Amino acid sequence: MKKVLVFLLIMLGLIVIFGEVINESSYLKEWSELRDINDKLLRGAVNPKSGFDSLNVSFVGNWPFGYSYAVTNDTIRDVCFLGSGGGVYILDVSDSSNPVKVSEGIHTRGYVYGLYYDNTTERLYIAAEQGGLEIWDVSNLTNPLKLGYCDTPGYAVGVYVSGSYAYVADYDGLRIIDISDPTTPTSVGYCDTPGWAEGVYVSGSYAYVADDEYGLRIINVSNPTTPTSVGFYDTPGIAVGVYVSGSYAFVADYDYGLRIINVSNPTTPTSVGDYDTPGLALRVYVSGRYAYVADEDYGLRIIDISDPTTPTSVGYYDTPGGAVGVYVSGSYAYVADYDSGLRIIDIQDPTTPTSVGFYDIPGYAEGVYVSGSYAYVADGFYGLRIIDISDPTNPTEVSFCDTPGSKAGVYVSDSYAYVADGSSGLRIIDISDPTSPTEVGFYDTPGIAYGVYVLGSYAYVADRDFGLRIIDITDPTNPTEVGFYDTPGLAYGVYVLGSYAYVADYYSGLRIIDISDPTTPTSVGYYDTPDEARGVYVSGSYAYVADEDYGLRIIDISNPTSPISVGSYNTPGAALGVYVSGSYAYVADYDCGVQIYRNLLSSGLNEKEIKGSEVKSDNYFIKYDVSKIELYFGASKESELKLSIYDKTGRELKDLYKGKIEKGYSKLTINKGDYATGEYFIRGRMGKIEINTKVLILK
Repeated sequence: MKKVLVFLLIMLGLIVIFGEVINESSYLKEWSELRDINDKLLRGAVNPKSGFDSLNVSFVGNWPFGYSYAVTNDTIRDVCFLGSGGGVYILDVSDSSNPVKVSEGIHTRGYVYGLYYDNTTERLYIAAEQGGLEIWDVSNLTNPLKLGYCDTPGYAVGVYVSGSYAYVADYDGLRIIDISDPTTPTSVGYCDTPGWAEGVYVSGSYAYVADDEYGLRIINVSNPTTPTSVGFYDTPGIAVGVYVSGSYAFVADYDYGLRIINVSNPTTPTSVGDYDTPGLALRVYVSGRYAYVADEDYGLRIIDISDPTTPTSVGYYDTPGGAVGVYVSGSYAYVADYDSGLRIIDIQDPTTPTSVGFYDIPGYAEGVYVSGSYAYVADGFYGLRIIDISDPTNPTEVSFCDTPGSKAGVYVSDSYAYVADGSSGLRIIDISDPTSPTEVGFYDTPGIAYGVYVLGSYAYVADRDFGLRIIDITDPTNPTEVGFYDTPGLAYGVYVLGSYAYVADYYSGLRIIDISDPTTPTSVGYYDTPDEARGVYVSGSYAYVADEDYGLRIIDISNPTSPISVGSYNTPGAALGVYVSGSYAYVADYDCGVQIYRNLLSSGLNEKEIKGSEVKSDNYFIKYDVSKIELYFGASKESELKLSIYDKTGRELKDLYKGKIEKGYSKLTINKGDYATGEYFIRGRMGKIEINTKVLILK
C-alpha cells in the first residue's frame, strides 16, 4: 500500500510541475503527503516540523485559514466550529440557510484535523497536527481564549474527550492527556499502535483507534497512565475514522467504505457488515438508525444501519468540494468540505438530503505583502485577500478581489497591488480603497507568474519555467516587457534591491542577478536552500527565503557573490511567500495561512531584548547573557564536535572546541569580552550534523 501511495505522490508531483490545476483527489494528495513526510521523519530524511523549533527566529502570530478538514457544533447555542487550515471559524447557524461568522479568533499552531466540543465547560479541544492538542475557552464566542496546549510528539489528527482526559490520535499512536487543569494539559499515558493513528473514539473503559493500514485497535484506558491494547480488527483498507454506538464500532475505511464491527467483546472484535461507498470514506458519524459518511469524492452518504449485518444506502448529497468531516445535529448534517468550506445539509428526509446553506472559506496562502495596517495575501484560486494586521497577534480579513488565474505572488506600490496570477500573468489592481479593490490592467507573461516585485517603472516577475521577466509598468493599464533572465530552475519568487534581483528558484535555491541594465540581467551568486525556494524578501543584509517544507530560511547576503545561511524557522505548513517589515517576517504558509515571525538577528534587536533568551535549533541552542553566550549541543550518542568562530568576512578567528562530547547536552561558553561588538558565525560539525549559525555580540 505504501508503494502505491508513493507512486500516487510522485504522479501528483508531476501534475503540479507540468500543470497548474489539480481538481481531483485533492484530499488524497494532502493525506499522502502527510504520510510521506511522516515516513521521511522516521528515516531522518527531513527536519521535524513541530511548529516550535527555530534558529534565531521567534513566532509572533498568524492569520492561518485554509481548507476545511474538521467540524463540530454547539447544539445549545446553535454554533458551528469549522476547522479551516490553521484556525477555526465560529459560525452562527441558527439560520441554517445563512451561516454568519461570529469570530475568526482561533488561530492554532498547526493544521486543524480534529475537533471536540464539550458543551458543559464550553471548551473546544483541537487536534492541531504539528501543534499538538490545543484547548480553547469559547464561552465568549466573539473573543475565544486559548487556555493551554500539549505538544504531542507526532501529528495530532484526532481528539476525543472523556472525563478529565483528552485522547489524541497522534499518528504514532494514542496519547492520553490530563486536562483537569486546561491551562497546563499534561501527557500521562500513551499506547504506540502499529500503524498511524488517524481517528479516536472513547466509550466506557476503551479507546477505539482508527489505525490506518492496521484497522481498528481497541485500547483499555481504565488506567489512563498505562493504556493497554486488548484487541483489534484489521479492516481491508485504511481505517481513518471511527464512531462507536452501542455494541458496534463504525469505521470509515478509505477505499472500502463503511465497516461495522461488533465490539461487545473488545478482545475479539468481529466484522458483521459493510457498505462500500463509491469514493473514499474518511469520516463517519452515527445518529439514530443512520450512519453519515463523509466520502471525499462523492460527498455525504447516508446509510441505514438498523440491521448492522446488512447496511443499506438510503440517500446521498454530492458536495461541491471534498467531504472530509461530518457532524450531525437534529435535522442537519454539517460537512467539512475541504476547499468548499462548510456545507449544511437537511437530512430530515434521509432519502433526499438537500443543501440548505454554506460558508465558503479562503484557499491557500501563496504570497503576501504588507503595507501600512494591511497584509495583502495572494490566495491561490480564491483571490487577493486584504487582512487588517494593526494588531499582529490577531489579524482579520476586510475584503478580497478575484482574478482569473491562480494567485501566487503580490506586491503593493502606491495605490496598486501587482498580482502574479499564474497562467494569467501579471494583474494590476487598484487598492486605493482597501475595502473595494478593482483590477485596471494586466500583462500575460510567457510562463506561469508566481512572484512579483515593483521598483520604479519596472515590475520584476518570477515566471516559473521562463525565469525572471522585467516589465515596464509606467502605464499600469498597458504594461510591456523589456528584458528577461532564464534561471536554471523554476523562478517562483523575486525581490529587487539596488542593482540586484534576488530570485527564489525552486530547484536551485536563491539566485542573485545583476539588473543594473534591465535589458541584459546577469547572474552573480547563489545559495542552494535545503528544500524548494518559493518566495524571497530582502531587508538589510538578509534575504528571507520561503523554502516550502523547510519553512523560513534567513540568508546573509552582505556579500552577494557568496551568501550564507544564518537563521531558520520550520513553519507548520509549506512556506511559499514572505514579506518583511522591521524585524517581523510574514510568511505565506500555504494551508496554514500567514504566519508571523521575528528575526532575532535583525538590526533593530538590542541586548535588552535578547538578554536571557534562548535561540533554538533541532540539535543545539544559544543562550544570551550579559557577559557571555552559551552554546548547548544535544547529542543522541557520543559524538565528535568541531567548532570554530568566524567574522563576517569568513575569516576563522578561533577554534572553540575539537573532540568528543557525551550523549545528552554539552555546553560551550563564548566570553563577549574576547570579541568586538558585531555579528559572528559559529560553524562546524557534530557527528554528521553541520552547524552554521550567527551570534550577535553587543556590549
